[in-house]
Amino acid sequence: MLTRRHIRVKVMQSIYALIQSKDDSLQKQEKFLKASIENTYTLYLLWLSLFVEIQKRAADQISLAANKYITDKKQEFPNPNKFIQNRLLLQMVDNTKLTEELNHRKLDNWYLNEEYVKLIYKEIIESEAYQEYMSKPESDYASDKELVMTLFKTIIAPNEKIYDYFEDDKLTWVDDIPIVNTFVLKHLKKAKQVHPESYFLPTLMKDDDDMQYALQLLSRTLLKNEALEKEIEGKTPNWDKDRIAEIDSILLKMAICELLHFPSIPERVTINEYLEIAKEYSTPKSSIFINGILDKLTKEYKAEGKLNKMGRGLL
Repeated sequence: MLTRRHIRVKVMQSIYALIQSKDDSLQKQEKFLKASIENTYTLYLLWLSLFVEIQKRAADQISLAANKYITDKKQEFPNPNKFIQNRLLLQMVDNTKLTEELNHRKLDNWYLNEEYVKLIYKEIIESEAYQEYMSKPESDYASDKELVMTLFKTIIAPNEKIYDYFEDDKLTWVDDIPIVNTFVLKHLKKAKQVHPESYFLPTLMKDDDDMQYALQLLSRTLLKNEALEKEIEGKTPNWDKDRIAEIDSILLKMAICELLHFPSIPERVTINEYLEIAKEYSTPKSSIFINGILDKLTKEYKAEGKLNKMGRGLL
């Protein structure tokens, strides 16, 4: 789920949090980083649990409607149970491993805040996609999956109240939402009618090396802060360090740290990654500024034999 770029962003956020809090405890920042990474997975699980609660809400409404003496003609469909029988939704609802994971993490957010479920469900049943889906008596796995993906893209993920809820719950989720939303869609698209329950519980990182990389990048950047600052100052003679944007300073230190202390990551990968992060998280001219400094440093390091790169490296 998390790529190396996402991990770099997490490390950047951790260093920024340390600067803002003026707490130089490496142990606390490592804890913050681990929690931030783990919370990304929590966000993914919350989206799945929302699908589960929406299906249950629909089932409750069908049950209530069945007990009414007067049927709402507007809501008559060839197969009123079609939505609650959606195969992809049922794969999540009936997934014992997913249920166990949600219970283990005590992720009962939507049960405790059912107004969000009601809000989303109302928008769903009023949507054109839902009406068109329900107007056809038959369905297959492909059409069931297409509906769920459409609802997520057009109704669920863009909902501002849900976004505000996530933002209030965990500040780092603001940056995680686009990452997780993209992953959810890709994962739903690849879903098949028959696959193990574990499919809906993918690994957060590709392997243990990614977590080790995250912790090493954080610790080495912080512990070598003074030396890294001198590297930057030497290439910005016309800039007082207080004039360099805080995020730019953090990204530069992280990039220099990677260049010098992570031999398996090619310098071009490092430079490209931090330029892309700067474009998204810093000022409009930051990427140009950072590129200029890293380009000068890379040439110097190569001339001085400081770049001891080996292996292909990973994004």
